[in-house]
Amino acid sequence: MNRAWRPIRTLLGLLLRRPIVGTSVIPRLPSGEIVLIRRRDSGRWGLPGGIIDWGEDIAAAARRELAEETGLHVTSLGRLVGIYSHAERDPRFHAICIVIEAQVEGSFHIQDVAEVMEVKAFSADAIPKEALAHDHGQQLQDYFQGATILA
Repeated sequence: MNRAWRPIRTLLGLLLRRPIVGTSVIPRLPSGEIVLIRRRDSGRWGLPGGIIDWGEDIAAAARRELAEETGLHVTSLGRLVGIYSHAERDPRFHAICIVIEAQVEGSFHIQDVAEVMEVKAFSADAIPKEALAHDHGQQLQDYFQGATILA
């Protein structure tokens, strides 16, 4: 019996012990302000984003997550800011985050009320750096410095 379960345990280990891949969007309004969400799980501010769904590419996931969490839509995707893969960057699980910038427009409307408490636009100097979730402070710093990061 133990021998029969070995391939199943091996397969489950391969499937379940992998980092989760997601995306964060740095949304910039025409005014130049950056849009952040206040997360329901921690009360901290963060970039809109989430897990890439099966069959979805990064750009589609970024557009979907932005719309669900802020009500905004992408007018153009910008540069790749970075790929952040440090195992402790997200306290919930090992997650690889692909961060892209986007020009956005529309009005705020939270569709995903289970995850998002508030949406707000900030000028670069008014971003609440001490109250940011995960490693979003680093992501924003890299963005404002014009860097492209593999971390």
